[in-house]
Amino acid sequence: MVLIHLATGFEEIEALTAADLLRRAEKDVQLVSVTGEKTVAGAHGIKVEADLLFEEADYSCCEMIVLPGGMPGTKNLAAHSGLCDKINEFNGSGRPIAAICAAPMVLGGLGILVGRKATIYPGMEQYLKGASHAEGKVVTDGNLITSMGPGTAMDFGLAIVERLCGEDAAKELRKDLIFNI
Repeated sequence: MVLIHLATGFEEIEALTAADLLRRAEKDVQLVSVTGEKTVAGAHGIKVEADLLFEEADYSCCEMIVLPGGMPGTKNLAAHSGLCDKINEFNGSGRPIAAICAAPMVLGGLGILVGRKATIYPGMEQYLKGASHAEGKVVTDGNLITSMGPGTAMDFGLAIVERLCGEDAAKELRKDLIFNI
């Protein structure tokens, strides 16, 4: 199972593109609200119904934590101590974490990026604390996948599919979606 975390002000295209691509790849994906309410308003006023509240999520079955960006969504994710504990736990055991747009700043704030390569929304590089900023739509370093922003949401989602389902599954999805073929 993949858990995509929603906080008030999340970037809708980033969260929903990842969820859509993973479901097309037949992965169990759950949208998890960290707000205490199942309905979460995105950065552009689109309200999304989460599958679970954070308190209901089972991280023992979780293959990957996904963090969409957006403001103030990213700051709200970073302020959620329970989620930060789970991110640290995942990183400590080498389990995959993916963050896009401003969300890599959550990883930087937790000290997870020290000595790693990562990318972030242009102009926010100072939040990649301890990381080497790498050019590219998507940057993978060990258990971490980071991506630049809304325009790279498809690339980000496909990188997650490739990580969890394999290169062939990602290639087939690209072909089916007529994306960069």
